Amino acid sequence: MKIKEVIDKMINYHSGQKLSSDMKRDRILFGNEFSNKECTGIVTTTWANIDVIKAAIKRGANLIICHEALFWNHGDHTDWLTANKNKTFALKKQLLEDNQIVVWRDHDHIHFGGIPVKDQYFDGIFYGFAQEMGWAEYATGGVKGTAGYLRAKYREYQIPQTTVASVAQKLMAKGDLNGCKIFGDPMTPVSKVLIPTHNLGDAKELITKIDQENFDLVLGLEVIDFTLSEYIRDSNMLGLNKALLTVGHFNLEEFGVKYMMNYLPQIFANQIPCSFVKAGDSYNYLLNENK
Repeated sequence: MKIKEVIDKMINYHSGQKLSSDMKRDRILFGNEFSNKECTGIVTTTWANIDVIKAAIKRGANLIICHEALFWNHGDHTDWLTANKNKTFALKKQLLEDNQIVVWRDHDHIHFGGIPVKDQYFDGIFYGFAQEMGWAEYATGGVKGTAGYLRAKYREYQIPQTTVASVAQKLMAKGDLNGCKIFGDPMTPVSKVLIPTHNLGDAKELITKIDQENFDLVLGLEVIDFTLSEYIRDSNMLGLNKALLTVGHFNLEEFGVKYMMNYLPQIFANQIPCSFVKAGDSYNYLLNENK
């Protein structure tokens, strides 16, 4: 099967909701000239970094399906990198060219097109997260999007009461992560969990939702040290049982990319070798030995 046919099959699989015309992230990010070649193997990953590319080469795979951008900017524009003779860009590009690797981004399709589960479609990243964490039965999110497509279901949970620290330990163990960041007391008791969309500044709507719907644990993607974080810390200091736990955007969504191994082999009838390559923990941590 040719690489371009593999990509078409993936797009067809994510058919729960038609994408709007402004969703243009999902395209071949590199290697369009190689897309007519036979697919020798598929590697899925959150981010096609250098180690992932080398792993694909070692496995004989010439298609990398990544969830995030390849060249460090929204839209994966490369003209600025070429114009400025960026050395990292040139070396990464050369590695891909020398091995005739195609990199295709599966972001909007897996999130908004979803994956089929019985007679419905769900956000494939967060459905995968729920399965990996063993939280699927606790999902409580509402219905959004077209008929039969449940966008928010696996972003909200009512789990058996536990502590932030316990959730953190489970996340780190399941994701093979180096650590995590917690806003609020790690021993805060929690049971109602929210995974919000990106928080890059203003958080008025998110804070209102957390307050009015009584969420006590937020699993953040991007987290900055103001607005939402300030609100969580003040709430926790007032004994309102609210905490924020983050392992980072890529680390959290990698659960859903890993889950692709549950359906990719079926899509291609086990005719194409498929494997998941972890992009690696985004963070390393040093603890203050004096505390």
